[in-house]
Amino acid sequence: MTAPVSSKRLQLRQISKRYPGCLANDAIDLSIDTGEIHALLGENGAGKSTLMKIIYGVTQADSGEILWHGERVRMRNPAQARGHGIGMVFQHFSLFETLTVAQNIALAMGPGQTPGQLAPKIREVSERYGMSVEPQRLVHSLSIGERQRVEIIRCLMQDIRLLILDEPTSVLTPQEADELFVTLRRLASEGCSILFISHKLAEVRALCHTATVLRGGRVSGHCRPAECSDLQLARLMVGDAEGLVAQYEKATGSADFLSVRQLSWPNPDPFGCSLREIDLSVRSGEIVGIAGVAGNGQEALLALLSGEQTLSASAAHGIRFGDQSVGQLRPDARRALGLAFVPAERLGHGAVPELSLADNALLTSFQQGLVSHGLIQRSKVRALADEIIRRFAVKTPDALSPARSLSGGNLQKFILGREILQQPRLLVAAHPTWGVDVGAAATIHRALIALRDAGAAILVISEDLDELFQICDRLGALSGGRLSALKATAQTDQVELGGWMAGRFDTAAPTLAPQ
Repeated sequence: MTAPVSSKRLQLRQISKRYPGCLANDAIDLSIDTGEIHALLGENGAGKSTLMKIIYGVTQADSGEILWHGERVRMRNPAQARGHGIGMVFQHFSLFETLTVAQNIALAMGPGQTPGQLAPKIREVSERYGMSVEPQRLVHSLSIGERQRVEIIRCLMQDIRLLILDEPTSVLTPQEADELFVTLRRLASEGCSILFISHKLAEVRALCHTATVLRGGRVSGHCRPAECSDLQLARLMVGDAEGLVAQYEKATGSADFLSVRQLSWPNPDPFGCSLREIDLSVRSGEIVGIAGVAGNGQEALLALLSGEQTLSASAAHGIRFGDQSVGQLRPDARRALGLAFVPAERLGHGAVPELSLADNALLTSFQQGLVSHGLIQRSKVRALADEIIRRFAVKTPDALSPARSLSGGNLQKFILGREILQQPRLLVAAHPTWGVDVGAAATIHRALIALRDAGAAILVISEDLDELFQICDRLGALSGGRLSALKATAQTDQVELGGWMAGRFDTAAPTLAPQ
């Protein structure tokens, strides 16, 4: 990859973008050198994603100019941006679910390259960078983490000179993130510029040469991340960083509320992961965390716990809420027994993009007195949505805004708030702080701890090991559809948990909560 004569690869001058009720970008200046890894930091809703979409041609700026190698250009669409050598990995994936991995990648590669021709190169690139995927798999059969790999591989297969990454490590283990960083450093050494958005400040400090910080749509500062602490970076992003770094006392809980015994489930998807003899318990008044690399059975376990996938009559006793077997109950019946559920995928699963926040609040809270004699109590629905927005500091014009208009972190706060305000007896949450900023993560963690202390049983499935150690009382890991022992957080460490994630645990039955 030959570096151009000019060291300034990209320059943004006075870029502004306004939406109804929101000035997303306000006279933004930004420049990236050849071979530079540049971080863009800020709270959810600070304007980062809007700015990235302007660079990539998804959105047009209202004013300002873009210079590419010193020449003024206008990115009218993503195809034009790719023609300049710009690739982007979105936080919300841009994949066609009914097509294969190879077909999705072929769509970005231009004419003359068929999925069959690309398949060997896809395998080569994916294996080289430690992100193995099968080219012939349909995207809808992939886990969230596997879809992220496809997005990254699609960019790596192009002759890119600027790679934009929006929360690329959200669903990666620390080991996978380290492997990705090796790749990014190699690309930078070859002259590729990288624009890196992440809320994981330790990653930013370890990887990025420079950083631009946005607050409220404006540039609030610049820094060299390696010379700053996490707390200093957080202060640049949010101003007052009080309460962002917290240690929570561990709890032991009381009686088991969720009990899973010898649960095996053959996945009908030939590429999916089957579950094998899962034993798991979550007590009222504790948080249990389950780690694991994406694609090791998390989606199957979540579907079986939520009721989206039911068990046969002979196996129905394998899942119990308290003293009641729920293996054959559908989601609404499980919610009536006290379940609340936060899925891994926000848009399309956790929320309907086109519906307002108020209507999205109704979708899972309708049993909370919001429907009377078959009629929706609109005033109560609006009041609930307003309460979620207020309690969880969701940045949005109002409760009538569509879910798709929110940044990823703000939508996550809304979905978590919707479930927590139902005061569930059991909360099952997948990746609760995926892609949210440090302030939003602190808000979510405090809410989970408060719900635990109120007596709820909470199961968190996450790939963020720091998060799991911070908020969980007991920990385990899924690998190949098997669950490790569950240990008190204080009695294990990231090395042991990482070993479990790799499948290095005893074949004996996991340690269960005392009866």
